[in-house]
Amino acid sequence: MILITDGGSTKCDWILLNKKGEVLLKTRTLGLNPAVILEEELKSRIEVNSELKDLFTKITQVDFYGAGCGTAKPRELLKKVIESLFTNAEVKVQEDTVAAVYAATQEPGIVCILGTGSNSCYFDGKDIHSPIASLGFILMDEASGNYFGKRLLRDYFYRKMPKVLTKEFETRFDLNPDQIKLNIYKKPNPNMYLASFAEFIFQPGKNRSDDILEINDYFYALLSEGINSFIDNHIMCFKEAQHVPIHFVGSIAHFSKNIISDCFKPYHLELGNVIRRPIDGLIDYYRTNKLN
Repeated sequence: MILITDGGSTKCDWILLNKKGEVLLKTRTLGLNPAVILEEELKSRIEVNSELKDLFTKITQVDFYGAGCGTAKPRELLKKVIESLFTNAEVKVQEDTVAAVYAATQEPGIVCILGTGSNSCYFDGKDIHSPIASLGFILMDEASGNYFGKRLLRDYFYRKMPKVLTKEFETRFDLNPDQIKLNIYKKPNPNMYLASFAEFIFQPGKNRSDDILEINDYFYALLSEGINSFIDNHIMCFKEAQHVPIHFVGSIAHFSKNIISDCFKPYHLELGNVIRRPIDGLIDYYRTNKLN
């Protein structure tokens, strides 16, 4: 049996396949980003899942694709944690862009992730190329959930958010400055905390029938700014950008598909597949390429 995992910063989807490619188990844990989560917490988040715990000695292969696994040190940390739990398994840990490629395409293209964090790579039909190292939610992650969460918080405190949204924002979130600083600077997973505010953009509240034009203009401008920044930094860096389709995975991409399409037009870019949850495409890839 093989256990494959699509691991984001917010959540991880675990799928158990037999040799025939049949799904024996689907389960979920909290995110396991080894770049921002300590070793003991990584281990605890896996151990607390009783379905996975029952498999610790039974699994022979674990393929983990995750956020924060693009550099050696965090990748090795997570591999160590998984090996300590799945004691009879061969464990392979790769970054989440690999799973995104497997889920999105088997042809040459640029594949982008817009979820809690963001990233991109070029797939030439055989190999994956990631020339820009990801430095995470503080320095990079344009157009991600945590990027938009930060923007919303800044706009609220700088009083740039439309008044009708300001009232709704106040009812939805604890906006005590001390509480915000505690979550960002003291508590674990600040990227997840910031990304939680981005849900405000995509989950309409009861008062949004008021001043709807102003609200739509505000959100459109907010999303467009982030997506254009992502295009400049994560897509146009590839010389192939205007010659291959550009695919996206992740919830932010899914909900922003029309705006991404609009932002692509001045650059003459081709929008390819937009996939909310890459795990299903990953299953198909394994059935076609790994299990036969």
